[in-house]
Amino acid sequence: MRLLHLTDPHLFADASGALRGVVTHDSLQRVLDHYRASDWDADRIIVTGDIIQDDSATAYTRFRDLLLPLNLRVHCVPGNHDNRELMQPVCCVPPFSYCASEELGDWMLIGVDSCVSGGAGGAVSEAEMQRLSDAVSQAAARHILVYLHHPPITMGSAWLDTVGMTNGDDFLDLLRSLDKVRIAAFGHVHQNRDEEHDGLRIIATPSTCRQFMPGSDQFAVDDRPPAYRRITLHDNGSSDTELIW
Repeated sequence: MRLLHLTDPHLFADASGALRGVVTHDSLQRVLDHYRASDWDADRIIVTGDIIQDDSATAYTRFRDLLLPLNLRVHCVPGNHDNRELMQPVCCVPPFSYCASEELGDWMLIGVDSCVSGGAGGAVSEAEMQRLSDAVSQAAARHILVYLHHPPITMGSAWLDTVGMTNGDDFLDLLRSLDKVRIAAFGHVHQNRDEEHDGLRIIATPSTCRQFMPGSDQFAVDDRPPAYRRITLHDNGSSDTELIW
């Protein structure tokens, strides 16, 4: 199974809206055009939050209109810049889904809400952890990919780690205890990360707009271009990824 991972597009109601010098609508369009021009076809799309920037319903409509031409199911979770009440009317209508799970052969994809209302940082609630645990235990799939917005690990960046996940260690402990979870994929950090944690693959994909400077103690943007990630899931539980700048 092939997944296209997109994250943090930060769209505005106004198509000319810019974030730190990048027109985010145009940037996401270029990313999608690049994907379409490639010889790599996805089976599903996962979008790990911060879909919009300006708290507007119109920005979600723009997101929908940009993604619909791909003719793929799009699995979405909210980010700290998202508005759940505005996001759900768009992302709960097929081919979009909101914090959903889907079994495809030997794999299950499941989205987790890591957002805390009114805060930039995140945490996975007890209720959400229980929902995840129940879904995994009931799944026939032998391998699980969990996708969410906030990083369950520290990023080695003083300012960024203050807006990470406050219960990341507890969340990772849960994922390991569930036995079948192979991958946790997230956004939020606007930079690349791909590493193993006790048999669990942890993947962060950079934004489709502007990136953050890795390892910076204070907030700083990077000059790297927009990005997306290709993820290939194999029947034996292994995976390959390719980051496309």
